[in-house]
Formats: sequence, C-alpha cells, structure tokens
Amino acid sequence: MSLSRRLWAELIGTWVLVLVGCGAVTATVTASKAGAANIGVGALFAIAMTFGIAVTTMIYAIGHISGCHINPAVSVALALTGRMSWSEAIAYVVAQLAGATGGALTLWAVFGSKAVGALGAPAVGAGYTAVQAYLAEAVGTFVLVFTIFGTAVDGRAPKGWAGLAIGLVVAGVIVAMGSVSGQGINPARSFGPYLVETLAGGSVNWVDFLLGYTLAPLIGGGAAAFAYDALAGTRAAEPAQQAAPAD
Repeated sequence: MSLSRRLWAELIGTWVLVLVGCGAVTATVTASKAGAANIGVGALFAIAMTFGIAVTTMIYAIGHISGCHINPAVSVALALTGRMSWSEAIAYVVAQLAGATGGALTLWAVFGSKAVGALGAPAVGAGYTAVQAYLAEAVGTFVLVFTIFGTAVDGRAPKGWAGLAIGLVVAGVIVAMGSVSGQGINPARSFGPYLVETLAGGSVNWVDFLLGYTLAPLIGGGAAAFAYDALAGTRAAEPAQQAAPAD
C-alpha cells in the first residue's frame, strides 16, 4: 500500500476517533449543562464505551490499509522497536494530528458555541495533582500499547481479535482513570480538541498538554513496547501486523 494511501487512512481514522469519541463528551456536557469536569460515573462509562467502539470500528475499517495506529504513541513505539522507519512514523503523526484537528473542528461546526469548553480536551481531574494525572496518562498508554503489541503486532497472536481487545482496553482505562486525567492516552486525540478550544476562545492548559498528554503517553507507549518485546521474546525487526490505535 502506498504511503499516501496509508496517510489518508490515518487522517480519516483519527478524524473519526475524535468526531465520535470526543463528540460523546460534547453531547454529554451540552445536554447536561454540567461542565466537563463534573461528568458522572454513568456518563464516563458511556463516553468510554463510545471511544472503544470508535477504536474497534476503525481497526476493522482501515487496519488493512495503514495498520490503524491513529495515535502517535503507537507510531513512535513501532519506530522505537525498529518495526517502522522514523520518516514514516513522523508522516503518520502529522496525518494523525491533522485528522484530530479536523474532528474537533467538525464538532465545533456542528455544536457551535455550545462546544466551547466541551470538545473533549483532557484535563487534570478535580482533587488530583498534575503529577497524578501525568502518571495516569503514562500508565493508561502503557496498558494500551502493551495490548496492541500482544494482539496486533505480534504475528503469533490469534487472528481477528485485535480490534475487539484494543477497543475494550481503551474503554477500560478510561473508566478506571478517566476521572484522574481524562485518559487522553493519545497525543493526537488530545491535540485536536486543545487547538480548537484555543481557537474558539476556550481555556486550556498547554503545559499540561505538552507534559501530561504528549510526553507521558509517548513514554508510557515506548516503555510498553520494550516491555512486551522483553517478555515475549519478539524480534525488533518483526513486521507489524495490525498495529492499531488508541482513544
């Protein structure tokens, strides 16, 4: 498959992830009039399942085209372990950032001014410190990327189950730690809402984005890749099968 086709698949896949996943946040907040920081447990579960469904659907829709990374943490993890060239990984990340921005812009266009403050930009949860939130992002991404390597990258994994497993783990970590950090676990998925919130006049913390929603997931994802290879004994040069995404 040509690189251009793969990049378009990544862009569209990440657009869908943000449109559907973050769209669930926008719909919930605008309907309840409660602020994004006051989402209850039931709403958090619904949002988590929506993200999981979006991830699973995109894996089966574009996994055979691009691998459906739709997450810079996945592309970087593959590059770190020699499964993907750095030039292609960077191109994937650019496409993912563009798709996520497009998804957030679409939500702004659909919901208008009601979307401001409700585009799904993850933030440190009430009652938690920034360090706790950053740790939650690193841990959540570790769990996600470890699952991806075990179910989609390792050629020995049972065929056909990666999409379901990865979607479920995305939903699971959001339910488990979403109240702490929002569980962005995906720098692109976080970037789109952050950028569009800024353009729309909303309030976001770009330091949190850089440290907690970009650096922490990249560290967690990289650590998971090396941990999986150490545990499973896979070779760094083994080609990725269907290296799928994240929230």
